[in-house]
Amino acid sequence: MTDTRGQQPSYDNYSGPLPGERAGAQQQGGPYHPPQAYGAPAPGGQAAAGAVRRPRTGARTTPRTRKARLRVAKADPWSVMKVSFLLSIALGICTVVAAAVLWMVMDAMGVFSTVGGTISEATGSNESNGFDLQSFLSLPRVLMFTSVIAVIDVVLMTALATLGAFIYNLSAGFVGGVELTLAEDE
Repeated sequence: MTDTRGQQPSYDNYSGPLPGERAGAQQQGGPYHPPQAYGAPAPGGQAAAGAVRRPRTGARTTPRTRKARLRVAKADPWSVMKVSFLLSIALGICTVVAAAVLWMVMDAMGVFSTVGGTISEATGSNESNGFDLQSFLSLPRVLMFTSVIAVIDVVLMTALATLGAFIYNLSAGFVGGVELTLAEDE
C-alpha cells in the first residue's frame, strides 16, 4: 500500500508542554472536567451570554432511520448444505409425526373401518372376504412408508439446495448478486 497522506511532522524531538502541563491545567487532586463546547451556566441557571444553544429551524425531532444496502455476492455451498440438511431433517420428522397423528385421528373417527367395509363388499366374492384395507394401512406400515419418503426428501432437498448455491454463485458472478436494503427498527 502507498501512504497518500504526504509529509507527516516528526514528534521525536518535541519539547513542548505535555497535556497535563499546559497552562490552565487542573491540579492533580481535583476531578477531571472535559472541555465544554458551550460556556458553563452562570449561577442561577442562566447560561453565559452568547452561549445559549438554540435549535435550528427545520431541525429533525424524530430520529433518522439508518439504512444499508448490501449485496449477497456469494453463498458458501458448504454452509448451505449444512443448513438445508438440518432443515430437511426437521421437515422429515414433522412429516412422520403428522402422518402418525393423521392416521390416529382417522382411525379414531372410524374412517378405515367404514371405507374398508365398502371396499371389502365391492371386491369380495362368495369364496373370499375381499380386500382388507385396515390390515393394508396399519400404523407400522404407514409409518415405514412415511419414513422412507422423509429420508428420500432429506437427501433430495440437501442436494438441491447445495446445487442451488452453486448455480447462485455462477449467476451472481455475471449479474452481481441479490441486493438487500436493511433498515434499523424505529
